[in-house]
Amino acid sequence: STDGIVVDGRMIKRGDMSGPKSARMILQNPTVDTAVFEVARGGILREGLGYDRNDVAVVTNVSGDHLGLGGIDTLRQLADVKGVLVEAVPRTGTAVLNADDPNVARMGASCDGAVIYFTMQTEKGEPGFDRVDGHCGRGGAAFVLRHTPEGDQIVLRHGPRTMPLLYTHLIPATFGGKARMNVANALAAAAAGWASGAHLHDIRQGLRTFTTSFFQAPGRLNLVEVGGVRVVIDYCHNVDGMRALADFVNRMMSDNGTRDGRAIGVIGVPGDRRDDDMRDYGALAATAFDEIIVREDRNPRGRAPAETAAHVLAGIRGARAGGARTTRADTILDEMTAVKAALRRANPGDLLVMCVDDAIGVYKETMAAAGHGLGTTAFADPGELEAPEG
Repeated sequence: STDGIVVDGRMIKRGDMSGPKSARMILQNPTVDTAVFEVARGGILREGLGYDRNDVAVVTNVSGDHLGLGGIDTLRQLADVKGVLVEAVPRTGTAVLNADDPNVARMGASCDGAVIYFTMQTEKGEPGFDRVDGHCGRGGAAFVLRHTPEGDQIVLRHGPRTMPLLYTHLIPATFGGKARMNVANALAAAAAGWASGAHLHDIRQGLRTFTTSFFQAPGRLNLVEVGGVRVVIDYCHNVDGMRALADFVNRMMSDNGTRDGRAIGVIGVPGDRRDDDMRDYGALAATAFDEIIVREDRNPRGRAPAETAAHVLAGIRGARAGGARTTRADTILDEMTAVKAALRRANPGDLLVMCVDDAIGVYKETMAAAGHGLGTTAFADPGELEAPEG
């Protein structure tokens, strides 16, 4: 993945390992029975997949992130790149595709194997629901949501049959169903597990026991309590990510029907994104956060200092002029300085969300603020995440 290579719970190499060389490294390891790869757009463009076929391919979405890089300027072109995964599925394999994204759904036509759809849409007339309805009417399979008096339920539809799996609020990674992006991820994960031959009760147990703790998913909605302040650490770095994060923040802040406390955001976007994307990122953040600190990544990716932050800040100011929530926006370019300032600013009852570049450094700073000496407990020290490369 982009975090590193992990074999049997042990990180053997840290860094961005989402390319074909890393895939070959895993496949040459005789102790590995099942491999799960995060496949990056850049690696496909440079060298391909790094292997001949995948038994299961999962494509969750095609978003505008990375447009303008590597000769890819449109969503259709980016979808064609990601579609290579589906084209590598053999007749005995399966593609798991998001029925709500038309650029993803159409990849099913290029799949030699079976197709399992997943959808968040629940009403007839919605494109994803209708696509799944037709697919299952032809004997296909899909993982869907079903509204019930007890809450949303993940259900497997297979032809005319339906098999309930789990209520979304019982999945820790969804924060009681508030993290809608992780509800979608749970649908995709359940479909991938079922396509791999896992029983539904094993899939159910996996979803119920996986959390977004720093150790299971570093930089993915890691929640830490610091003196009555809820602190969330997340890698959110693009427009679609911020759209999902803003929805999550608004749901977290309206737990009992009223908005209590402030939502404070520390945000930043990589320098190789388009100017318009940076401004859109800032504008979306302004719809969720009461106060924002804009930072920059350590690697500016070709930008002058403060240039990226200026574009994000312009988006925030434009949204504020249109009535967005944010009342205060500051620029602190250094990430750790921004994190310390946000931790000092937050009061009990506030929600502090930090969109990070250096997840480990921010986590350590947060734990220090919580009064944990680094390295004194297993929770306070990332441990294997600091293993030397190789």
